Parts: sequence; structure tokens; C-alpha cells
Amino acid sequence: MNYHNITHDDMNNGDGLRVVLWLSGCLHHCKNCQNPQTWDPESGIPFDELAKQELFNELSKDYISGITFTGGDPLHKNNLKEVYSLISEIKEKFPTKTIWLYTGYTFNQCILEPGEVVHSHNGLKLERQYIVEMCDVLVDGEYIEEQRDITLKWRGSKNQRVINIPETLKQNKVVLYCD
Repeated sequence: MNYHNITHDDMNNGDGLRVVLWLSGCLHHCKNCQNPQTWDPESGIPFDELAKQELFNELSKDYISGITFTGGDPLHKNNLKEVYSLISEIKEKFPTKTIWLYTGYTFNQCILEPGEVVHSHNGLKLERQYIVEMCDVLVDGEYIEEQRDITLKWRGSKNQRVINIPETLKQNKVVLYCD
């Protein structure tokens, strides 16, 4: 898994002050994407122990609300195994921190029609579904230039949704975090 940047004290990519991991790899190629340099999964630099330690150092600060995974697309097939492991470790070490994830896939593509299986870990299939189920908030859907709306909170186009994942799973219907 490669990444382009780790942003500290970010207020634009989720609720509160956050650390943001900008991952490489995206198959959506949205028209006028703000980060086309992240499309190539080989771009950026390899995510290593130093990068992980940087994230954990930021997450250990009590004023940091949580982490946001974006890119690129954190749910690109090249990222699934490491994103799953990283989120699992964050949930264990920082249980009070929220996890937000931006993806060009829709919630239905992640949950109702899980993505391809690319790895397994202790017999557990690591699909997009398992990653999404560990998140607090999912911002779903491709950016659509024709639906651009700069007044929307935490997203760029009207088709995208900011979904409260725990409530959605509990109620078995999409529950928005904000409208």
C-alpha cells in the first residue's frame, strides 16, 4: 500500500480535528477529481512502520478526534489488506477515536454487493464490507462534476452521502450522519 501524505490537525475531512491518511490507488477517475495524482496505486511512497508510528503519535493526542482514510480510494484492491489491518489496530489501541473513510464506491457496492476478495487473514475474507463495518462514518460515491455543491458538508457532489455506519448496521437501512 502506498500513500501520498499524512495530514495533521485537519478540519476538512470529518468531524473535529483529525489525522488524514491520503492513500494511492483509485479506479474511479472522476472528472475534475481534486487528487488525480493519487489514482496510480504505485504512486506515492510505501506505507511503512514510520508512517504508522506517525499516525499513532497523532492519534494519541487527546485533542485529535480520529482518523480519516481518503486518497485515491482506501478501498482500492491494493489497499484492502493493509487498511483492514490498520483499522483493526487503531480500533484496539484508540477505541474512543472515530474512523472516517472516503470512497468512490457506494455503500451498496461495499455492503450489499461486497467487492472482490483479494486476501484472507486467519480464514477471514478481507472484503470492502469488513472494512466499512469497522468505520464510524463512510462518505460514499464518486465525485460527479455536474452535481458539485460547495455548500455540502464533508463532500463535493450531491450524490455523495455521509453515512453513520453503526446506526446503519443497527437499523438495517442507510442512516445519514448529516444531510
